[in-house]
Amino acid sequence: MHISTQTLPNNAVSTFPEIALPTPPDKTKTSFSIGPYHIQGQALLAPMAGVTDLPFRNLCRKFGAGLAVSEMVSSDASLRNTRKSKLRIVHDGEKTPVSIQIVGTDPKQLAEAARYNVGQGAEIIDINMGCPAKKVCKKLAGSALMKDEKLVEEILTAVVKAVSVPVTLKIRTGWSPEQRNAPQIARIAEDCGIQALAVHGRTRACRFNGEAEYATIRQVSESVSIPVIANGDISSPEKAKKVLDQSGATCIMIGRGAQGRPWIFQQINHYLEQGILIPPPTLTEQQHIILEHLQHIHRFYGESCGVRIARKHIAWYTSLQKHGQAFRQQFNGLNLAKEQIGSVQQFYERLIQQEINAA
Repeated sequence: MHISTQTLPNNAVSTFPEIALPTPPDKTKTSFSIGPYHIQGQALLAPMAGVTDLPFRNLCRKFGAGLAVSEMVSSDASLRNTRKSKLRIVHDGEKTPVSIQIVGTDPKQLAEAARYNVGQGAEIIDINMGCPAKKVCKKLAGSALMKDEKLVEEILTAVVKAVSVPVTLKIRTGWSPEQRNAPQIARIAEDCGIQALAVHGRTRACRFNGEAEYATIRQVSESVSIPVIANGDISSPEKAKKVLDQSGATCIMIGRGAQGRPWIFQQINHYLEQGILIPPPTLTEQQHIILEHLQHIHRFYGESCGVRIARKHIAWYTSLQKHGQAFRQQFNGLNLAKEQIGSVQQFYERLIQQEINAA
């Protein structure tokens, strides 16, 4: 599907060539399968609303994410014609397999949404039963569905029967610490034909508070034979290995840990396979990566929307940089794509020069 985005003026964005990764990711040896698809590596990109758009998915795949799941798409057909919904199902140039996450509460509606998204290019359908957001849960969607195991079974059965592509599921460990029913949901999912299961190590009641726990994910891993994907608080190669060891999962899924650090997938895959920590990209390499990402955001959304979307990504990229806060305050006041590009170029050139002077 192709959605026409705004055409930027010729002088809106600096013209620099598409760049290859400064350090191309190693070809990973580890793989597992979701239906007919062989997923390379053990680090996947988690779906995140407002984050895992096409530019970010493509960037993370370029750095070795074995799978990059889309932002969740509502199963409500009346919302499909909004610009935001249309952009969420654009897959131009996306690496196979294309995984689209759907959210809803009605089995028939979700089944129809699955068919629709397969028609738009989805090669894997992922069902959201993990989102803790109030606006989602108040409609008994997302992680709220885990309170009703019968409805879970009805939804999974309907969606699996509706499409010929693999269907996966993302859940939490339960509704509350007192109701950790992820192992039961996992067995239901496997019986219904779900082909991989991602589990976030918190309950819905925990939202993103406290530390994720992985003992429940181990119970899930021991309850089913399908691939289990551990998610929650994974922000380093060492933590990725620890979570795999503790959970017994097939692989791990990175969410917030990838914000501003798309190269984390390369680092994790390398560490898991060779036991060696590789450094993050140099400042010069980061400058190129960020400028390329900015350019893709501007092209995908158009200038007016693109400059707003870019601000949060730049905030993540620069969160640990010296004078980053002052830079972000200045950057957030810019309203033109060419101004954003120029500002990032100058900021990183100063950082690079400071690094040279300090050597």
